[in-house]
Amino acid sequence: MAAASAGPDRGGVSLCFATAAGVKALALSAFTLAWTHSVAKVEWQEDWQVTPAGLELVQARVKGTGPGMEPPPEARLVDGWFQWRPQRPPMHEVVLGNSGAAGEWRLCHDGKCRTLSEIVGHPIGANVTTMSICEQQEK
Repeated sequence: MAAASAGPDRGGVSLCFATAAGVKALALSAFTLAWTHSVAKVEWQEDWQVTPAGLELVQARVKGTGPGMEPPPEARLVDGWFQWRPQRPPMHEVVLGNSGAAGEWRLCHDGKCRTLSEIVGHPIGANVTTMSICEQQEK
């Protein structure tokens, strides 16, 4: 996982997770989002950066293939993972669905991974979570 910790020059943005119960902000500039495919039980990871322009997907990798999980032609096999650099503009938000059939989304940062339920402080279940940039609040 290539996620790095937040630095002082991040432009005043944080990562926010919005659930039905509220919003949780995290002060970080890079992270890895990981999950397991509900049918194929294959691991998928994406490295993201949090920037003033939005959430930037830096790299994606998948441990194998499965329905809807085929790596693109430019993917390269490195240490058992198909890896590639998606070409898409920064996004203001990303909606994370959860079927409840394969466990939870996991956010990895500074060498530690936590489920979204652990991060927001309550069980998320099969509900939708929206990941977005949010302005950092002054204390």
